Amino acid sequence: MKKYIFIALVFIIFLGRIFYINYIDGSKYQKILLDKTNTYIYGSSAPRGRILDRNGVVLVDNKGIKTVYYTKLKGITTTEEIEIAKSLANILNIKINEDSLKEYWLILNNNGDDLITEEEWQKYEERVIDSQKINELKRERITDDDLNKLSTLDKKSATIYALMNKGYSYEKKEILKNVSDLEYSQVIDHNIKGVTTELSFERVYNYGDTLKDIFGSVGSIPEEEKDEYLKKGYELNDIVGLSYLELTYEDYLKGEKDLYKVNDDNTLTLVKEGHKGYDLVLSLDINAQLELEKVIKENIVAAKKRKYTDYFSEAYSIVGDPKTGEIIALSGQKLITDYHNPEFQNVNTNLINSAFTVGSVVKLASISTGYKYGAVDIGTKMKDACVKLYQVPLKCSYKDLGVIDDINAISKSSNYYQFQIAINLTGNKYSYNMKLDASEDDFAKYRNMFKSYGLGSLTQIDLPNEKIGIIGNNYASDLLLNLSIGQYDTYTPMELFQYVSTVASLGERRAPQLMKQIKNGDEIILENQYNILNTIDLEDKYLERLKIGMNLATINGTARNYILGFNNPAGKTGTAENYIDTNNDGVVDTKTNSLSFIGFAPYDDPKYSIVVTTPNIYIDNGTDFTKVYYPRYISQGITKFLFENM
Repeated sequence: MKKYIFIALVFIIFLGRIFYINYIDGSKYQKILLDKTNTYIYGSSAPRGRILDRNGVVLVDNKGIKTVYYTKLKGITTTEEIEIAKSLANILNIKINEDSLKEYWLILNNNGDDLITEEEWQKYEERVIDSQKINELKRERITDDDLNKLSTLDKKSATIYALMNKGYSYEKKEILKNVSDLEYSQVIDHNIKGVTTELSFERVYNYGDTLKDIFGSVGSIPEEEKDEYLKKGYELNDIVGLSYLELTYEDYLKGEKDLYKVNDDNTLTLVKEGHKGYDLVLSLDINAQLELEKVIKENIVAAKKRKYTDYFSEAYSIVGDPKTGEIIALSGQKLITDYHNPEFQNVNTNLINSAFTVGSVVKLASISTGYKYGAVDIGTKMKDACVKLYQVPLKCSYKDLGVIDDINAISKSSNYYQFQIAINLTGNKYSYNMKLDASEDDFAKYRNMFKSYGLGSLTQIDLPNEKIGIIGNNYASDLLLNLSIGQYDTYTPMELFQYVSTVASLGERRAPQLMKQIKNGDEIILENQYNILNTIDLEDKYLERLKIGMNLATINGTARNYILGFNNPAGKTGTAENYIDTNNDGVVDTKTNSLSFIGFAPYDDPKYSIVVTTPNIYIDNGTDFTKVYYPRYISQGITKFLFENM
C-alpha cells in the first residue's frame, strides 16, 4: 500500500512540475529557447544624457559618429566572412594594416599547407612538432613577394577580416568609425550579412577644458569590470563613464539602445525600443564658474610677480549654498609655465583628494571643543600671551592681542586662547615650562569634534575617489596645541567647504552636492534631497558665538574686506607653516606659508559659503608679506561677482 501511495505522490509531483513549466514559468523557458535559436543585435548607440548647469545651459553634449560594425552570425563560415570583408573593402576607405596580411594570404592559399614539407608533416603526425610550430613555419615562409601579389582590394579585405575576428566571437566588432555619408549609405544599401551601421556618439565639451576633469571621462569597459557590466546588459563595445560625474551617474546617463531580432532574410525586427540617457542637471552656475577660474588665474599671475613666491603655483576655491550643500562654482588652477606667458592646468579633482595644512581657520571647531568639554564658556576672558611647555619653544599668537574673550579669540585669531583650551582639556592648569603629558584621548576629543564639522572625514560629495587628509599618529603634547590651531592634521578644500557651511547653517552638516536633478525632458527622475549627515553636539547659543566672531573678523579683524558687496559677512583666515624639500633630495630645506580663508554671507541669513586655499604662497624668512595675501583678492573677486550677478 505504501508503495502505491509513494508512486502516486511522485506522479502528482511530476504532473505539477509539468503544469508549472508550461503555464506558470513557461514564458521564462520560452525566452531561453528563443535566445538559443534566434539572433539578436542592438541598434545604434543611444546618446548619453547631457550635462547642464543649474540654469539649463548645456555644458556637455554629444556628437554623432557614423560607425560600421560586424556581428558574427551563428554557423557562418570563413568563406562567407571573406566575402563580407571583400564587400566592405569595396565600400570603405580603410587604412591597410600590414600585420593582417599574412593571415589573409594563408586563407587564400590553402591555409599555407603547401609551405610545409612532407618531412615536417611526418614530424607533426609523430607529435615531434605541434600545430603552433607548424603555424610559425608557415608565417616565416610567406615572402614579401607573396604579399606584394595581393591587390589593394585584398589588403583592405585582409584588414577588415582581421577586425571582424578580433576579440571574443560574440562581441560586436567595430570595423570603421567616422565614415563618410556616402560610405554609410552604401553599407546600408548593400545589406551585408552581419554588418550594421550605427550612429555612435562622442562627448562634446561646450566650454573647453572648464570642469572637464570633474565631468570625468568616458571610454571602453575596463577589462577587470567586463563581467559586472555584462550582467547589467551592456555590450563589451559600449562606452561607459570611467571617472567622476560620468561614473557616479552612469546608470542615468548611459541611455538604452534599440534591440532587434535578426530574421532569416537578414532583415531586422524591433524587439525593444531604446531611449537616450537622462540629463544630469548640476548645481553649478557656468557664469560663476568662469568668473572664479578667471579670478584665480589672475591672482596667481599677480602673486608670482612678487618676491618670495618661488614655490607658489596653485590655488583652490569653492563657492556654494550652505543651506543645501549645493556647489555653485569650484576651481583648482595650477600655473605650468612662466607667469610672463601663463598657461594653466585644471586641477579641480585636487579639491577632493589633495590636503593641506590650513592654519587658524580650524579655530571655530577648536573653540567648539572647548565649549563642549567646559574648558571655556561664553564670555570667558584671558590676556593673550605665550605658552611655554617643557622642552618646547615659546608658542604665541602673531602679536599681543591684549585681553580677549571667545568672540575676540575668533575675530583676532588668538593662538594663546586655543592653547589654554587644549591644556584645560587635558585636566591641567597652565604653568610656565610645564610637562603636559597629552594623551590619545585628548587628541580624540578634538578630532571627533572636527569630524562632526567635516574636518578629517569624507564629505560624501557625489564624486568618487574622495580622500581625507593626513591624520597625525604622534601624540606629543606640543602637537595637541598645534592641532588646535590647524598646524598638524591636513584637510582638503572640500572638507573646508563642508566645515564652513556647517557653521553657517548653525550646526547642520550636509554632503556637498553637484547633482541638482536628473531629468528626462521636463520630467524630474531624481532630485537632490539635501540630507543632513549630522548636527553639531552644541547648543545654538555656542554656534551663534562662532558666527558672531566670524562677523567681527570681517568688520575689524583678520578677515576684513575679504567679502565684498554683502552686508554683515562672516569669515576666518588661516596661515599655516610648511617645510618643503625644494630640490628633491629627501631633506626639508625651506619654510613656506600657506594661506586660507573661509567665509559666508550674509551673516544673518547665509546665501553663499566660500573657501580659498593657496598652498606655499610665500617663503617665510621674516619679511613683511602683507602684499601677497592673494586669498583676499580671490575672495573679493568672486563675492563681488555673486553680489552683482546672482
